[in-house]
Amino acid sequence: MLLRLYRLTDKLGVTILKVGALVGDSLFGGVGTLWQTLRQVVVGIIGFVMLIVGVLIGLMLGILRGLWRGIRGFFKLVWRAIGGAWRLAQGRTSAVSPAGNLPRTRVATGGVLARNTARVEPDNVKVAEDPLRVQNRRLSALVILLGALVVGALLWATDPSRGEQTTIVGGGTGSLLLPNATPEPTSEGVSLAGIATPISVASPIPQALREGGTVAYTVREAGQSDLWLVGVGSRTPIRITNDTSDERDPAWSWDGARLAYTSRKTGNWAIFVYDLPTQATAQITFDLSFKGNPRWSPDNLFIAYESYQGNNLDVYAVPIDGSEQAIRITDHPAPDFSPTWSPDGRKVAFVSWRDGNQDIYVFDLDTLETANITQTAQRNEDHPAWSPDGRYIAYSAVDQGSEKIFVQDLTEGTPTVVSFGRTPSWSPTGASITFAVDSSEGDQTYLYVVPFGGTDTVATEITAVSYGATDPTWSPLTIPPSLLNSGGVPLGVTTPLFTEQFDENPTGASYGLRSLPGVNAPRAVLNDLVNDSFNALRASVLAVSGIDYLATLDDAWWDLERRPSPGEDRRSWHMTGRAFAVPRASILGFPPLIEVVKETVGVSTYWRVYLRVNEESQVGQLGEPLRVKPWDFLAATSGDVEAFNNGGRLRDDIPEGYYIDLTQVAEDYGWTRLASGTDWQANVATRNYWLFIKPEGLDWLTAMRQIYTDGELVNFLPSGS
Repeated sequence: MLLRLYRLTDKLGVTILKVGALVGDSLFGGVGTLWQTLRQVVVGIIGFVMLIVGVLIGLMLGILRGLWRGIRGFFKLVWRAIGGAWRLAQGRTSAVSPAGNLPRTRVATGGVLARNTARVEPDNVKVAEDPLRVQNRRLSALVILLGALVVGALLWATDPSRGEQTTIVGGGTGSLLLPNATPEPTSEGVSLAGIATPISVASPIPQALREGGTVAYTVREAGQSDLWLVGVGSRTPIRITNDTSDERDPAWSWDGARLAYTSRKTGNWAIFVYDLPTQATAQITFDLSFKGNPRWSPDNLFIAYESYQGNNLDVYAVPIDGSEQAIRITDHPAPDFSPTWSPDGRKVAFVSWRDGNQDIYVFDLDTLETANITQTAQRNEDHPAWSPDGRYIAYSAVDQGSEKIFVQDLTEGTPTVVSFGRTPSWSPTGASITFAVDSSEGDQTYLYVVPFGGTDTVATEITAVSYGATDPTWSPLTIPPSLLNSGGVPLGVTTPLFTEQFDENPTGASYGLRSLPGVNAPRAVLNDLVNDSFNALRASVLAVSGIDYLATLDDAWWDLERRPSPGEDRRSWHMTGRAFAVPRASILGFPPLIEVVKETVGVSTYWRVYLRVNEESQVGQLGEPLRVKPWDFLAATSGDVEAFNNGGRLRDDIPEGYYIDLTQVAEDYGWTRLASGTDWQANVATRNYWLFIKPEGLDWLTAMRQIYTDGELVNFLPSGS
């Protein structure tokens, strides 16, 4: 028994060492992902357990078999002894005669037979093999078989050629997209709620990134918008424009060599073309009217764009060589904008309000007919992009409080949700779609790409960029080495937009309040940490609109005795000195000084404020035309029951003229909007379209402690503080 146990232990130890070596080689051999590593460990553990169980079962069976053979051998020996005794007794009785004489013949014959039997019997007896040897041989075979099975399972599990599936990066969010959590396909799209993780060098490149090429996109920084490039799969973005005026709306030519875009660098909005191989730039349009959103014809001879002429926004096309005047493609009282050319060159898709909703239309250049392809009243579609095969149009829209990417099959008419995100663009082959999606934390934007038309629907991050980046567009060409090695151009704004200067308050609180020079308000003071940014914002609004709009405010700072209106939060941001309110009555007038656009973000209602530029600048030098219908609060008092219940309704028409996005300009200086109260439809005091705040990551009480002591805040402190 000790010998057998020694042999088993020896074989088991050798097997465990071999399996351990194999597992070690697999784990440290460059396995690409954590999931594979965990899978190998689990398989190894299962195999080892199987090995131990097999050995124990074999040992138990061997012991039982040995006991059975021992018992059976003992009974055989006893049976043979009894039989031999019986035969001996029988032989002696027949050999003695009654007379007592021994027959000579019988004796002789009996003696020969006995001698022959004694001589032959040892030769015929089968000598039994040692049962321990048999059992050891069988156990050894069993151990070898189990070891082979474990080794085979480990080799199968760690084979890197077993299907190179693209994993969900995330993000996300979100992934998402997304991206904060890992994105997963749902009926509403792909979640990109989390921050996506870079692709490991050891991991296989996702199929969506193998197409290569270059993605151009727009980033707003320091109050200006510039164009950037990033190689697909490189994650090294570079800036290619840096004029202090805006440069935006990038669009690659169909061969991917030239990039059209919009800029005000010459004083008015115009179309420019950037040549990727030479890095040269040429201006294409020269009149004073607003122009934007250029798109190339498939032969690269024309550029379609939107232009505001005669107080109306329509789609035009101009030869790239300037040989002819611009051609008007659409002519409708409602605004037509965001054009995109079909791959066969005979159709133009665009966005319009001509049926009362913001839908996507297709104009046929051969039949001169226009068709509405979306026809939805519950969402506003925008940014159409035609697939290279001409079968699909991708677009983005806010749906149920979230920006989503849709794809419309022109042969079936039913749109499908591809992902969360905005401003989609097709890859050169049409196998994927790239888009932008903001992180849930509001600090970064991610450029994602998602395969289209196959079973793989996993969104992959191209790169993380500055928050608010938008309009990605894909070229098949790579960034020239000379441009890539240069690192691009620096930011055109050489000095900060503002510098906060503050003094320590010796009275006990950290900081004091500072007056706002030249501002007309009940208490024209703000927290010393934000007053300089307000003053800089005021100067910027004057520069881009021609109106010193922030010289008059409804409110700035509130003292502790100020009581809020019914429904307003007692803890108003006005008390922190980090809020200001533009005049609410600005929505009145003919035309009103401001237009307010309703935006739904999740379950909250926000307002985007557009300020009309001065009348002397209503020719294109300042601002740009509106593309969305404002909200009409006054309709709630018109006798319309539905408008009364909804706190108003959309305006019937889009106002004429040029406006600046006051909400965007305020965000350039760190001032953000505040969501309306949940009862804003019935409570005028909680609509908050007039309110701008600058928390800078602080909660209300912490912001209050910057200008007050705890003794002064005793009525606002939580119990026990």
